[in-house]
Amino acid sequence: MGSTGSIGTSALSVIQHANQISDEPVYLVEALVAGRDVEKLAAQAKAYRASLAVVADETRLADLESLLSGTGIQAAAGSQAVSEAATRPVDRVLAAIVGIVGLPSTLAAIEAGNSVALANKESMVCAGPLLKRAAKRRDVAIVPTDSEHNAMFQVMERREDVEKLILTASGGPFRETSLADLKNVTPKMALAHPRWDMGPKISIDSASLFNKGLELIEAAYLFDMPEDQIDVVVHPQSIIHSLVAYRDGSVLAQMGQPDMRTPISYALSWPERRQPAPAERLDLVALGRMDFEAIDSKRFPAIGLSRQAIRLGGGAPTVLNCANEGAVAAFLAGQCRFLDISWIVEMALERFVSGAMASQTCDSLEAVMALEAEARDLTGALLAEAVARREGV
Repeated sequence: MGSTGSIGTSALSVIQHANQISDEPVYLVEALVAGRDVEKLAAQAKAYRASLAVVADETRLADLESLLSGTGIQAAAGSQAVSEAATRPVDRVLAAIVGIVGLPSTLAAIEAGNSVALANKESMVCAGPLLKRAAKRRDVAIVPTDSEHNAMFQVMERREDVEKLILTASGGPFRETSLADLKNVTPKMALAHPRWDMGPKISIDSASLFNKGLELIEAAYLFDMPEDQIDVVVHPQSIIHSLVAYRDGSVLAQMGQPDMRTPISYALSWPERRQPAPAERLDLVALGRMDFEAIDSKRFPAIGLSRQAIRLGGGAPTVLNCANEGAVAAFLAGQCRFLDISWIVEMALERFVSGAMASQTCDSLEAVMALEAEARDLTGALLAEAVARREGV
């Protein structure tokens, strides 16, 4: 799910590598799903001999059918087709659609009895308890695939022995940028991540550190960990992807080059065995040193806002995620400033607490999506306020 994006293309390279070095195919691709890039989707479907290719944008169906003509690969389009693709019986669904739009298909996969490699953090942020209940009911695994959560998953022993989790952050492109200079950040500047090659939304989240805030909420749900037992530290080299601290004083860290193909490979092959991945190997002597810094909460309020959301509970994480998604989209479109992103999220949470949304439940997909729609309207109003505030209206 999300085959043409950064995670999807990395996953396909993992599959290709594993199959090429094995006498027998290690992985078979059943279905590929993309947003609207039918040219890349069709090329992938042909190269990996998928049975089904789905494009979310219904207006691109005819183009996809034309590109796949004569191949025997089925083509489909639309949100319903996306969710239906996730229900096809497979060993694992890689959920890598960015944003809350990936939630319906992720839940559909679980409810169909499919194990999910979860790279769509927004699904867990907005509907963590719902997804976990469904997974328990259907007795299927949710395998963390984000590099940070996959790192914790790899070194997680007995949950009852865990004292705290430690998320690491590269610090993004503005780790040393002053608060005054952050006011003048452009989308081009924010998209230039020093370590990772990611899509636009994730890159902006990394620049604002909202990716770490979302990951904190995701970790709390995935590992049943209170937010005050989850630390976040800046680690510019991005070699340690996260750590788990135990009550006997041990701290276990998962290390490796900053390459998403490593956690993806682990998530696809778990629990059978590790498969060889095409990632560069870590050379500790060449690395020489690793540095760690505290988060500057004044320049990057995202972590504190995310802690507030999970403490509030209920629909607050959904509201935070929606406000962030809307603000990021507006920033990329030149409709607001970089620092407006955190202001909009802060105001959305403040109005959530005092408004009717605070009493809404998130115990079903319909309830989550209804809350998301209300939060989207609120975000639109806050964007207008941000512009008026800047212009002194």
